[in-house]
Amino acid sequence: MARPTYKQKHKTRSQDAGSKRDYGRKQANQTPKPYSPPITKRPLPAKRVGARLPAEAGLLMEVAPDSDYALVDSGLNAEGEGEKLERYNGVLIRRPENQAVWRRSLPEAQWAKAEAIFTGDDADAVAEGAGRTDRGRWLFPKGPVGEGERFPMTFNDMAYHGRFTAFRHTGVFPEQAAHWHCMARVIEAVDRPVKVLNLFGYTGIASLVAARVGAYVTHVDASKKAVAQARENAELAGLTDAPVRWICDDAVKFCEREVRRGNSYDIILLDPPAYGRGPKGEVWQLFDDLPHMLDLVRDLQSSSPLMSVLTSYAIRSSHLTLLEAMQDAFAGMDGRLDAGELVLLQESGERRLSTSMFARFIAPGVNP
Repeated sequence: MARPTYKQKHKTRSQDAGSKRDYGRKQANQTPKPYSPPITKRPLPAKRVGARLPAEAGLLMEVAPDSDYALVDSGLNAEGEGEKLERYNGVLIRRPENQAVWRRSLPEAQWAKAEAIFTGDDADAVAEGAGRTDRGRWLFPKGPVGEGERFPMTFNDMAYHGRFTAFRHTGVFPEQAAHWHCMARVIEAVDRPVKVLNLFGYTGIASLVAARVGAYVTHVDASKKAVAQARENAELAGLTDAPVRWICDDAVKFCEREVRRGNSYDIILLDPPAYGRGPKGEVWQLFDDLPHMLDLVRDLQSSSPLMSVLTSYAIRSSHLTLLEAMQDAFAGMDGRLDAGELVLLQESGERRLSTSMFARFIAPGVNP
C-alpha cells in the first residue's frame, strides 16, 4: 500500500550542508522508488435530474449464529483492547475488534479455547487507508488449523475456503450473509435471466451465491490473488462451469468501459475499501471516488433493474453518508432506497456487534 505523501518543508542553508558530490553519492546509493501515478480528485459528475427516492434509514440487517458461522463473544481484554471470538464451521478464532468496547460475556477460560489467534496490526489505520503498520500474524496454540493458510468453510451447504490473511481477515465477511440471502431470494423470485455485477468481489462468495441460484455473474477485483482464490472457491462449490466471468481489473476502469459498451446489469454489488490500488497502480480513495463510481453504477442499471447494494467499512462514513450519495446518483429512478448497518448477533446473550454500513436501491415490486 502506498505511503501518504506530505508537503516537504524548505530546508535551511545549514540543513543543506554538504557538497553536490556527496549529495550525488547518496542519491546513487538509494533504491529508486516505484512509480506511483499522481493522486487527483475526479470531477464531480453532472447532477442527475429527478426527484429524490423514498428512503428508510436506520435499518439493522442482522446475521444470527448458525452452524456455518457464529459470533461467540466480544469485548475488552485485560489490556483494554477490543476482541471478538468467532466460530467458523467449528474452528474457534480470536481476533481484534475495535467496535467491542464493553465487558465480555464469557470468562477468559472460554476465550483460551481459541484455535487461531490474530495479533499485530492496527485496524484503524487499515480502515482509514493511512497505511498498514506491521503485518499481523496468526498463532495456532493447539496446532495447525486447516491446510496452510486455508481452512474449510460452508455457506448454506456451499463449500469454500476461509483464509488466515496477514491483515486479520478470514477470506469472508460473515455479516455480508444478510445481503447474500436477500440477493438469492430476489433472483429466485423473478422468472427471467438475471445479470449480476460484483465489484470489489474479493474471494467470490457473493458471486457464487448468485451463480448457484441461476444468475449470470461478472466478478471484478483488482487483486490477482483474490480472483485466483475466488476461482478455487468456485471449484470447491461445484460451480466451475457456472456462468461467471472472473475479471482482474480496476473497478472504476472496468465500469467506464462497460458504460461505453452499452452493457447493463440487474443487480450490482459494490463493496469498496476505504483505500486501495488497482492492478496498474490505480488509486482508489472512497471519499474522493465514490460519487463517480455511483454515477457509473447508475448508468449500468438495466431497463428492469432489481437492486444495487453499497457497503462500506470505512470508520469515518455512516449509513446516512452512503444513503445521501445514492440519493444523488439515483435521483429520478423508479424505486426506493434503504440504509443502515450490518449487525452480527452474539451467541452468548443478546448483544449485537455492528460491523459496517450499507445503502441499497430496490426496484418497485422487489421484496428482498
